[in-house]
Amino acid sequence: MSKPKLVISSGAGISAESGISTFRDAGGLWENYPVMEVCSADGFSRNPALVHQFYNARRKDLIGKHPNAAHKILAELEKDYDVYVITQNVDDLHERAGSTKILHLHGELMKMRSVIDANYVEPLDMEHLETTPETRGKNGHPMRPHIVFFQEAVPNMELAVEWVHETDIFVVIGTSLNVYPAAGLLHYVRPGIPIYYIDPNPANISIDSPEIHIIKATATEGMRRLKDILESGK
Repeated sequence: MSKPKLVISSGAGISAESGISTFRDAGGLWENYPVMEVCSADGFSRNPALVHQFYNARRKDLIGKHPNAAHKILAELEKDYDVYVITQNVDDLHERAGSTKILHLHGELMKMRSVIDANYVEPLDMEHLETTPETRGKNGHPMRPHIVFFQEAVPNMELAVEWVHETDIFVVIGTSLNVYPAAGLLHYVRPGIPIYYIDPNPANISIDSPEIHIIKATATEGMRRLKDILESGK
């Protein structure tokens, strides 16, 4: 008998409990940089060295962070569910916690990709975490952070929609539901499918459905409650 399919859409709130800064808390600034200077396509065109420097610092910060209980509970759910994680986060904490099916909508901090060919991606190793405009890939291409900047399309969105449309349970955790197109994933859940929304300050949901259950809690506490709910429903 196949396991029920459980799709999780995670946002900055789940990583915040590991000490990773979020845009929401930054007031338009991140480490004193205007967000659009370091996280947009225009910003990269204007000053690629600054953008490389910014993401070098993010990687250095990430190395000292660790998955929290919410990440670990989510990974443990794979024992009973076919779990798919769609994350807006660029960190690798889901991977390090043990989740095995992860789709990064906004890119991955620990990878770099070609400026010439968006499909050419290389992982960064622990000995070489810094990149510059002079960095070249193994194929000789100039490289950039493997991040989906503001003003760029989200290439994994189509696959994310497929996952959500096929799910038996949908969970949204740690997101303000203000970042599109990720926030629109709710609209691809089939009628009658239970939806759980975990956030200490949940946003208003535009979908009117008795299947939506709000868990007003932090990521860790919310995942503990969700695990209890799922186990009681077996």
